[in-house]
Amino acid sequence: MDFEISDKMKSILELIDEFVDKELIPLEQEFVNNDVKAMMPVLEDKRNMVKKMELWAPQVPKEYGGMGLDLVEHGLVSESLGRTPLGHYVFGCQAPDAGNIEILIKYANDEQRDKYLLPLIQGKIRSCFSMTEVDLPGSNPVLLDATAVKDGDQYVINGHKWYSTAADGSQFSIVMAVTNPDAPVYLRASMIIVPTDTPGFNLVRNIPVMGHEGSGYFSHGEILLQNCRVPIKNLLGPEGQGFVIAQERLGPGRIHHCMRWLGICKRSFDLMCSRATKRIIAPDGKTLASRQIIQEWVAECAAEIEAARLMTLQAAWKIEHLGQKQARIDVSLIKFYVANVMQKVVDRALQVHGGLGMTDDTILAFFYRHERASRIYDGADEVHKTAVAKRILSGYEGREIR
Repeated sequence: MDFEISDKMKSILELIDEFVDKELIPLEQEFVNNDVKAMMPVLEDKRNMVKKMELWAPQVPKEYGGMGLDLVEHGLVSESLGRTPLGHYVFGCQAPDAGNIEILIKYANDEQRDKYLLPLIQGKIRSCFSMTEVDLPGSNPVLLDATAVKDGDQYVINGHKWYSTAADGSQFSIVMAVTNPDAPVYLRASMIIVPTDTPGFNLVRNIPVMGHEGSGYFSHGEILLQNCRVPIKNLLGPEGQGFVIAQERLGPGRIHHCMRWLGICKRSFDLMCSRATKRIIAPDGKTLASRQIIQEWVAECAAEIEAARLMTLQAAWKIEHLGQKQARIDVSLIKFYVANVMQKVVDRALQVHGGLGMTDDTILAFFYRHERASRIYDGADEVHKTAVAKRILSGYEGREIR
């Protein structure tokens, strides 16, 4: 297992780091304190710069116009971009579009490829993903009330979804709904492309998250589908394969999330250490960095970030070389572990900043608000811990340990 990267990849990461530092981090104050829709012309300019640098869509195969990076390489890119909330969007690898692109590359027919996939990769349109429902647990995707009933050459879709990230302004949604109610539980649902201008597709609201509704790409939508009719040809993959497709999407997606969280860790850690060395707390000029409790936090955070990083790279390597099935425990481990490390690092960085950390004068309060959800989406901590424990304990059944 080797995480050594090529000289070319090292140069790419250096370019991305420099771009993030010079072009994106200076925009954060405007982003945090204003409606993101007002920033779109500026962000579009940055996207065009990225395209000219040939750094666009790092996770997309070259034949589709991306960089064609493997999972480990893209993970390292995601770590760099994660240092700012603007990174993934500007580089064309933001969720949920990145996950939808993966689904479309594998399952789209020729018409779907031309109409939805290629414009999505090019950044000409946006999309959302509608699986989680208001009244049912999002951690169990086989529990769905949304239905898609055949009527001639159409599906009639009814359902109530929420936390559809970036629904505001999206051109289409990939909707997961029950098409085969009498089939075995894992074969009941399908994924269907639903253009957002279809009659009956209603964006009810942008959900307030920690008091902030957001807008455009940086929002989470509540969607009501009422007798929403789409052609049967909008089906993605075979009917009844929605759960299978979702699982294929979630494995690599969790790698991307974890590496993004490690980028947040790196940024927060740097801010914490810088603040500690500069904040004078005594008449003799001693700083926060002179205090043993701060030194303990720095050492613990450094160790936990490194452990989380190596665990994530190992999981990515296993998916890449051994397949998702062999990496199931690894993916569950990193999902809850990295999320908790990130929250700990952000919290301690905020604490070191004192009252300043509670304001939006730094990016820390934004991270604190918006990344609390990391322990819930894509499988809550408790779900992943239970899955890991069951698999580990099953290996001890019938064994005599001395």
